Amino acid sequence: MMQIKNLTLTHRKDLRVILEGFNLVLNAGDKAVIIGEEGNGKSTLIKWLYNPELIDDYMDYSGEKVISNEHLAYLPQELPKEDKEKTVYEFFSENEGFFDMSPKELSKLASDYKVEEEFFYRTQSMATLSGGEKVKAQLMRIMIEQPTALLLDEPSNDLDIATLELLEEIITSWQGIVLFISHDETLIENTANMVIHIEQIRRKTKSRYTVAKSGYSEYVRERRNKMDKQEEQALSDRREQKKRDEKLKRIYQSVDFYQENLEKRGSDSKGRLLKKKMHVVKSMAHRFEREDENMTEMPEEENPIFFKLGGKERKIPDGKTVVEYDLPKLSITEETGEERALSTDVFLRIRGSEKICIVGNNGSGKTTFIRKLAGDMLMRSDINVQYMPQNYEDLLELNMTPVEFLKQKGDKEEDTMIRTYLGALKYTTDEMEHPIRELSVGQKAKVLLLKMSMSDANVLILDEPTRNFSPLSGPVIRAMLKEFQGAIISISHDRKYIDEVCDKIYELTENGLREKDKNVL
Repeated sequence: MMQIKNLTLTHRKDLRVILEGFNLVLNAGDKAVIIGEEGNGKSTLIKWLYNPELIDDYMDYSGEKVISNEHLAYLPQELPKEDKEKTVYEFFSENEGFFDMSPKELSKLASDYKVEEEFFYRTQSMATLSGGEKVKAQLMRIMIEQPTALLLDEPSNDLDIATLELLEEIITSWQGIVLFISHDETLIENTANMVIHIEQIRRKTKSRYTVAKSGYSEYVRERRNKMDKQEEQALSDRREQKKRDEKLKRIYQSVDFYQENLEKRGSDSKGRLLKKKMHVVKSMAHRFEREDENMTEMPEEENPIFFKLGGKERKIPDGKTVVEYDLPKLSITEETGEERALSTDVFLRIRGSEKICIVGNNGSGKTTFIRKLAGDMLMRSDINVQYMPQNYEDLLELNMTPVEFLKQKGDKEEDTMIRTYLGALKYTTDEMEHPIRELSVGQKAKVLLLKMSMSDANVLILDEPTRNFSPLSGPVIRAMLKEFQGAIISISHDRKYIDEVCDKIYELTENGLREKDKNVL
């Protein structure tokens, strides 16, 4: 059992309360997903629960946690810097249980996670693994620890579809507690039986949370119904209030009118009656004011981000060949200096405003390929290309604020426009002045998307574009990309993105790209 009592988290820099009076009880069998917009404290909550020292440098906190007979295992959103410098073998060797496992057990673990048996003994540094391989390595080391409770921060990031399905199986079959954050709506829908929703309302000046013991789809549906009913009742109350107040106003004006006329004529007896009636009218007004204090409030909710990407002027003619890329050999250079082939005869052709997605096993070379492709296409003058890498920090200036990074002209009008756009993406005024390095991963992704929107791009090259956006913002991002009038070349394992946005799917294999039917992914 894990219990959190009256937890309050306050950001040290701007003193913003991101969680207030939070209470939660988790028992064996609970699969609880934490959802909410970027920067709302989801990762901070998991870090505090695992080890409060992880948030000491940026967060003040008060509250209590009770952990009874639980062995916690924690998967961070990003591989810690100290672990990146280790070899894969050193990374596993630090877990004493690794040496207690038999070759058969290690073989099964490798088979489950779709890696070769030699993976555990690689001398390759963790930093050079693909994004998906990093997550797999961390998940496998966690399983070796034989924990009873899993704290997983974005475990689905960068995983190939086969491993995503394995992750779903791990979570649903887990006998203990699972508390996780994910932006993969399919994973959440298939696994969670409890939803913890953290919100920042009233322009991020008030924190609110909801704990619902239901699946994600049911929670979203019931929340929407509740909001709609509350809004309907609030509007009805206000209509009745308006009619009541108008009637009261007419009565007041009538009594006041007769009272003035009687005072002029000096009729004391009728004047006393009208004064009594005026007293009754004023008493009614005071009673109505008290009743209005209990009137149904309009629902407050943290709406998903508002975003639009491009316009019709960026549409590429259907017959125009955007890409005709032929790569005889795709390879990487190992740390030893040796070259390792990933694929051969890689050919890609895209015409018009096609939207394609490249899938494949972790480590197959997808990011390596799309990085090479982006490098060539960014040099072209006949198209305008924008690139979102898997690691946002490859393009972002971390010491700049979002406003400084997005400025091109530097005039006041541009500054106002950027701040307006950032506001639509749920940035507070304080966050607009934070260095980019202090922003959440999702907020960094928003900066790059806004840069794309402000450009004249008609071709987007995107490496996992949806992975760091909340499930509530996911539909907005997918709609935005689907409506984009230009071409999109992307890598993704997001099954909703593939289904809703992409026209064609290609799998990167050892023998090049092979078109796939997305209905059988």
